[in-house]
Amino acid sequence: MPQVGKFNTLEVVNEVPFGFYLDAAEKGQILLPTKNAPLGCKLGDKVNAFIYHDSDDRLIATIKRPKVFVDHCAYLKVVSITKVGAFLDWGLEKDLLVPFNEQDYPMSEGVSYVVYVFCDEETGRLAASTKLKDFLYEESCEEGGTFEAKQEVELLICAKTDMGYKAIINGSHLGLLFKDEVFQPIKVGHSVKGYIKRIREDGKIDLCFQFHDPSSRNALEEQIIEDLIAHEGLSTLTDKSPADEISKRFKVSKNVYKKALGSLFKQKRILLDKTKITLVKK
Repeated sequence: MPQVGKFNTLEVVNEVPFGFYLDAAEKGQILLPTKNAPLGCKLGDKVNAFIYHDSDDRLIATIKRPKVFVDHCAYLKVVSITKVGAFLDWGLEKDLLVPFNEQDYPMSEGVSYVVYVFCDEETGRLAASTKLKDFLYEESCEEGGTFEAKQEVELLICAKTDMGYKAIINGSHLGLLFKDEVFQPIKVGHSVKGYIKRIREDGKIDLCFQFHDPSSRNALEEQIIEDLIAHEGLSTLTDKSPADEISKRFKVSKNVYKKALGSLFKQKRILLDKTKITLVKK
């Protein structure tokens, strides 16, 4: 049966001056307005159309692609606040409603939020929520997927906390990036690749952007050497330098950087003192 909030392949069964009617089986015939129909549309054609409710709460179809589908998350901007809730721009003519009872905290016009889009069981209409915990899993062993350490995943940054950043993992789970392990500019709404760092005993998921296994350590060492060559064999970025300066240049923690310097020193590829690093010329 055709689903609201998704693209469905439906047959054109009737043509009227203002559009076409699509056969949506048990949902009846759904209007596809001329302005939202493919060029040359005619009776008998199969059209891949997105179904949602219009301003009069009637099912309507469009070939326009919204910014998000049902049962998915997205970062969307509030375009208006009304007596029923906040309305979001999701790329279609009728804005997407976030009812007040689905707002984790009051929303403001002009501000963007990460939301989950769902189909209301009572009305059948699409709506959005900032109460992500009500829709996403917080433990790896819960239904929807089991993760493993070092697994690459897709992340949507959804909130900033005192500990770091909360992120949506592969659209189904919530995890945490600790702030002292974030070495690249990120903010709420960013979609980035990351890794499962570990699964805690309680099933909660810790995340990271990189692993410092032998291959990544070797890569960092070579980056340091290349940086020294680019600066005529001399650098003032030592193991005594501020952590933010180190992360800005090499996207790693101060501790990881110190280990790389120690390895290069043991290999006799660099000389170290308190104020500078010097490349050993061969």
